[in-house]
Amino acid sequence: MKFISWNIDSINAAVEHKSARGEMTWQVLQDIAAQQPDVLAIQETKLKATGLTKKQAAALDELFPGYHRYLRMSTGRSGYSGTMMLSRQEPINVEMPEIGAPGEMDIEGRVITLEFANTYVSTVYTPNSGSALARLDDRQSWDDAYRAYMQQLDAHKPVIFSGDFNVAHQEIDLKNPKSNHKKAGFTDEEREHFSRLLDAGFTDTFRYLHPDQAGVYTWWAQISKTSKINNSGWRIDYYLTSNRLNDQLDEMSVIDTGARQDHAPIMLTMTDDFTL
Repeated sequence: MKFISWNIDSINAAVEHKSARGEMTWQVLQDIAAQQPDVLAIQETKLKATGLTKKQAAALDELFPGYHRYLRMSTGRSGYSGTMMLSRQEPINVEMPEIGAPGEMDIEGRVITLEFANTYVSTVYTPNSGSALARLDDRQSWDDAYRAYMQQLDAHKPVIFSGDFNVAHQEIDLKNPKSNHKKAGFTDEEREHFSRLLDAGFTDTFRYLHPDQAGVYTWWAQISKTSKINNSGWRIDYYLTSNRLNDQLDEMSVIDTGARQDHAPIMLTMTDDFTL
């Protein structure tokens, strides 16, 4: 069984693909469709509160025929944040939870959870701590609330959850840890809260399967023209699973996006005996 997760940075940019970067984004989406994942999670859709346009819906229908599609848009700031999940199998329940996060974080469309017979599959777009760490205190409150929500799910059945967590956990997870220490995504506070999430009963699937592998990243800054060329990246996108699923983990990898910077999709495969 195959799961893919990706921060797309705008559904509309991919569907319209009117720029060079838009063309690359559209190609990555086509490559994902060719993989025929059982569940696809998308973050940062940047959709308006009204959801997909007819053109966007038609494009996704063509790429992912027969999939069940679930959207969550920001109801605060329009065209901001947002998540989407597509599943080949219809879930028995769909939750768009409010986790008790501070400020407007709960209405920014950041979490979707699909419930299946044996498993929850969830996606998250974790808030960025922001320029000058202006949102770091709220981010820590988010991390605490999100961890409690995941533990609540895990108490009922195992969880597979993915997304842009906006944190590189360890020094091995980014190219330049010393120069980025105390910057958003690599503060001591964010890293500690991610450790607490793992300690609550969850596994970082990539690091579990590849404990010492360096140089594998999921995000390269667009502001630097050479970040991808030099592989000056960060691993901030994750598939996390309940610890009791460890024996059913097969592989976790990053999908190649060529010259495209920003986020790359990640793919988790489970062993043949795994069922939703």
